[in-house]
Amino acid sequence: MKPSSSLNLSTERRQFLQLAAAGAATLCLPRSAWSQPRFGGNPFTLGVASGSPTHDSVVLWTRLMAGDRPEAALADGRPVTVRWEVAHDERFSRIVHSGQAQALPELAHSVHVEVPALEPDRWYFYRFMVGEAASPVGRTRTFPAPDAPAQKLRLAYASCQRWEHGYFSAYRHMIQEDLDAVLFLGDYIYEYAGTSNPVRLPTGGWVITLDDYRQRYALHKGEAALQAMHAACPWLVTWDDHEVQNDYVGMEPGNSGPRVADFAARRAAAYQAYYEHMPLRAAVLTQAMAGLAGGAEMRIYGSTRFGRLATLYRLDARQYRDRQACTPGGRPGSATLNPETCALWNDPRRTFLGAAQEQWLDAALAQAGPGWNVLGQQTLLGRRDFRTGPGQSLWNDGWDGYPAARTRLTDSLRRHAVANTVVLSGDVHENWVGHVKADFAEAASPSIGVEFCGTSITSRAGGAGKVPQVLAENPHFVFADAEHRGYGVVEFTPQRVSTTLRAVDDVRLPDSGIHTLARFEVQAGRPVVERA
Repeated sequence: MKPSSSLNLSTERRQFLQLAAAGAATLCLPRSAWSQPRFGGNPFTLGVASGSPTHDSVVLWTRLMAGDRPEAALADGRPVTVRWEVAHDERFSRIVHSGQAQALPELAHSVHVEVPALEPDRWYFYRFMVGEAASPVGRTRTFPAPDAPAQKLRLAYASCQRWEHGYFSAYRHMIQEDLDAVLFLGDYIYEYAGTSNPVRLPTGGWVITLDDYRQRYALHKGEAALQAMHAACPWLVTWDDHEVQNDYVGMEPGNSGPRVADFAARRAAAYQAYYEHMPLRAAVLTQAMAGLAGGAEMRIYGSTRFGRLATLYRLDARQYRDRQACTPGGRPGSATLNPETCALWNDPRRTFLGAAQEQWLDAALAQAGPGWNVLGQQTLLGRRDFRTGPGQSLWNDGWDGYPAARTRLTDSLRRHAVANTVVLSGDVHENWVGHVKADFAEAASPSIGVEFCGTSITSRAGGAGKVPQVLAENPHFVFADAEHRGYGVVEFTPQRVSTTLRAVDDVRLPDSGIHTLARFEVQAGRPVVERA
């Protein structure tokens, strides 16, 4: 196992990181205080990104990286002063805000600028500068004010981009979709060292230490198509398991790669690297960065209003859940189970979201408005029985493995009479489109929402030949496909939701074409999916 000395924080470093986590606001430093080391090349090779948008604020992100080496290339290892600008126009002739931020070596010289006091419902341009070097120009936007009318929201949803399974060509086409935002639903990186029949191989072997995670994120961020999509519009993000380890749950390790003596330290490293590379607010660090080493949460669940048109709820179904039920031999990780032989399966005490997140979501749904209520979460919500005929075979790592928790969610939707529920899901590397039932055990149970579970950007699916039989066994779904990689685009208007499933022609080609796999519509006030 590789050493994890980078997680053994001294008291001084802990205090410094606590200050750094709280310091995402803009700085006003005199020029004499700027730290401007010389770079061996372009320090903005990982591009720029924005995210966590509200009606009056957005987070701007970059990470300094000289040439093909990370922060070690900054010889003195000191903080670097980064200038930033936000403007109304791409030429920056009408600058709205500007300032300086510190790129700290303890945070891989990443920058998170929380820009305040922006106008609602408008687009902006932004850039970073260090010395004579300027970053690519990014484009971002604020959302409409919570009480403002809004006529349209175009959102792409995506997940699961395993490097060795193909190229990120989907993003070359996503950038043409005229989007307001991207909702990424997990598995931004994978921790694996390789795969059978790879299209290409990641560098660095198994991902275990903080440096490993940083390098794997840098590998992905260096991909031109992904970098361009980050620069095109704001992203809202959540994670799944591979940001840490396959099938991990809470503080329990998963089942891939070398065993690690201190899984809590590995999870802390993974969470820190996630923060360093995502346009997240410092508020997600509930006990500052140093708290992660002690098992503190990184709170990434939350909600965002898009005027009166939609509320976007982002869930975290990985950090707080109970261990999977009835995996053979008591080993960690996932498996299919037979509910008739698994007593633990239906234990009402088991949780998928954790008690605090369940309570937060129930309270949020109690205040849900009449617009679209969009749940962005990791994995398929609808029940998917793999066994044809009598009996059931269910996957224990998804909602099917936690039926009591799912019932609490659907009961909350019914109890609060939540209107226009749309669930956007990922994880399974397949497209599944269907209805959210009040009770999946009852065929005649009413639909209380709809679900669009997306395929992967690159990650392979298994068992494509069995999809027709599984679809027939689960009639609450109206469409399924396991053969294609790509993303979904959802357009919300006051009258309807229109969803388009986009599929790349060949994920093995960096310049692959794309086609439309299927289109669907849902009318406001009527939770029924119709083929368009």
